Amino acid sequence: MPEWLQIVLRSLFFLIVLFLITKWLGKKQISQLSFFEYVTGITIGNVGAELATKVEGSIINGVLSILVFALAPFIAGLLSMKSKTVRDLVEGKATVFIKDGKVMEDNLKKEKYTTDELLGLLRKKDVFDVSEVEFGLLEANGDFSVMLKKQNQPLTAKDLKLAVASVKEAQTVIMDGEILDEPLSTIGLNRNWLKTELDKLGVTIENVFLGQANSNGELNVDLFDDKIKVPSPQEKPLMLATLKKCQADLELFALGTESKEAKEMYSKNSEKLQKAIDHVAFILKN
Repeated sequence: MPEWLQIVLRSLFFLIVLFLITKWLGKKQISQLSFFEYVTGITIGNVGAELATKVEGSIINGVLSILVFALAPFIAGLLSMKSKTVRDLVEGKATVFIKDGKVMEDNLKKEKYTTDELLGLLRKKDVFDVSEVEFGLLEANGDFSVMLKKQNQPLTAKDLKLAVASVKEAQTVIMDGEILDEPLSTIGLNRNWLKTELDKLGVTIENVFLGQANSNGELNVDLFDDKIKVPSPQEKPLMLATLKKCQADLELFALGTESKEAKEMYSKNSEKLQKAIDHVAFILKN
C-alpha cells in the first residue's frame, strides 16, 4: 500500500476515534475546559496527529494512549462531583477581581491580568465605570462575570411591579418549504391552523423559507424572496382594539339612555370590561 494512502486511512481512523471520544466525554470538553481538561485535550490531539502521519507507529498503542488521556478527565470529573477539594484542584476556583467598586490588585497579579485587560473584560459586559460594579469575578473556565450595584442595574418589570406575559419558546413549524408536524403538536396546533394563518398572510408553504409559531398562536414567516414583505400578525392588537371599542360603546349607551336601570347596567358592564382590559392589555400589546 502506498505511504500516502496509509496516511489518509490512518488520519480518517484517528479522526473517527477522536470524534467518538469527544462525544463520550460530553459537551463540557469543548465549551468549559478546566486546566486539566485543556492539557489532556491538547495531548490527545497531538497523539492523534502524530500517529496519523507516522506510518511506522503502532495504531493499537496509539489508541491505548488516547484512551488513557481520555479516561483521565472522565475520572477526574467523577471525583470532582463527589469532592469539593478535588473539584477546586482540578477545575480551579473563581477569582474576585472587583469588590464593591474596588479593584483587587493582588488577585489581578495572581492571575497575571493587567489593568487594561480588566477594563477590556468590563467593556465586553457594557460596563465602563469600575465604581458601578458590585462584584467582578474571573470564573474557573476563564469567563468574566459582573454584577452591577443595585442602583446601576436596569429596571425590570418586577421593580416596577408590572405584570408581564410569560414568554415561551417559539417553535419552528416550517423549514425550507416543508411543514414540521412535531413542533406544531408541541404547542397544540395543527396543519389546518397553519394553512389558515398562511392564507391570512397571503403566502403559500412552498414560498416559506422559515416559519415560527409562538404559544400565543401567532405565525411569523421568512420567505425565500427577501423582496416580498409579509405583514406582522395583527390578531392581538385587533382584539385589544375591539375590547376598547366595546367598552367605549357601553359608556355611550349609559350616557344615551334615560332609563335608570339601563344606565346602571351599562355603567357596571363598562367598568367590568375596563377591569378585564386592564388585566389583559399587557398581553395583547406584546
